[in-house]
Amino acid sequence: MSDQEFKRALGYATAAFDLLKRSGIPPYPQFYELLYTYATGVNPSLNNRINAIFRGGTMPSAELAETLYYEFMKSDANERMSSVSQRMHARIEAVHDAIDSAMTTANAYSGSLQSATGDLERDLSEDAMRQLAQRLLSETRRMQDTNRQLEKKLEASRDDIAALQRDLDDVRRESMLDPLTKIANRKSFDEGLAGAIDDAKRTRAPLSLVLVDIDYFKKFNDTYGHQTGDQVLRLVAMTLKSNIKGRDLAARYGGEEFVAVLPSTDLDGAVIAAENVRKAIQAKELLKRSTNEKLGRITASFGVAMFRADDNASSLIERADRCLYAAKRAGRNRVVAEIDLVEIDVTASTGVSAA
Repeated sequence: MSDQEFKRALGYATAAFDLLKRSGIPPYPQFYELLYTYATGVNPSLNNRINAIFRGGTMPSAELAETLYYEFMKSDANERMSSVSQRMHARIEAVHDAIDSAMTTANAYSGSLQSATGDLERDLSEDAMRQLAQRLLSETRRMQDTNRQLEKKLEASRDDIAALQRDLDDVRRESMLDPLTKIANRKSFDEGLAGAIDDAKRTRAPLSLVLVDIDYFKKFNDTYGHQTGDQVLRLVAMTLKSNIKGRDLAARYGGEEFVAVLPSTDLDGAVIAAENVRKAIQAKELLKRSTNEKLGRITASFGVAMFRADDNASSLIERADRCLYAAKRAGRNRVVAEIDLVEIDVTASTGVSAA
């Protein structure tokens, strides 16, 4: 390594440690790897995500860093995908070997037949004819044995490849899930929203988006610990998922934020759905599993926006995000739709409730 390369690598390392320190993220190897990769800029998707977090005025938390690490740096699904690929490659190699062996035997058998043809064109004694017949019979049996072995290997390969295909399908599904909450991850959400927007444009059916943020989650996490915080994230995820239906998509957006894509749902319908989720979350009393200690209840804030003809994914998310932050500013534990923004803005600017 040259001096210049060393200095550059040292600069990346210093930047990574500085981010860890400023964010209060534990200096675990996986988090250092994440922020070192961010410092190098070699993963544009990762940098875009973290830059968006910085633009929002927040610093990455340990929980968010863990989410980003599993999404961008480590994936059990990727490891399983590699394993399936290796197994598939080994099975295909075995099939090729079996076919090569069968072809070698077939070529040898063809040579024996051609030799026998030449012998039959001559006058052969009875003893020579008997030897020729025995030789052909032996070659034929060897050919039959080789064919049977090939059939068995092909049959086994067919079963193995079918099993590998099932494993591959499972891996693909798992790669679209958030590892902690087991609902759709950010990648799945991005693809799902893009598809829903295409459908809405084609059919002109309504489409709504709901953003969800757990209120005071960092304080809760700091008070009761990350394991209890993870329990809260799973609780909110399952509550969100169980309160939407059909083609609706529930996903973890990042950290303590969740999102629901609601095709064929107008703004009023989306607000009703969000209210149902809000009430369901608030109604659940938390228990610390290790001690059965009652931890009280949690709440969440919601922002709701509906797709417009000139929208893309970014503009729709941006409006829902504005609604979410309006809900936070208005006191949390509430649903704010884009139609409510004007009233909230008037109230905030004048200090008087809008009529």
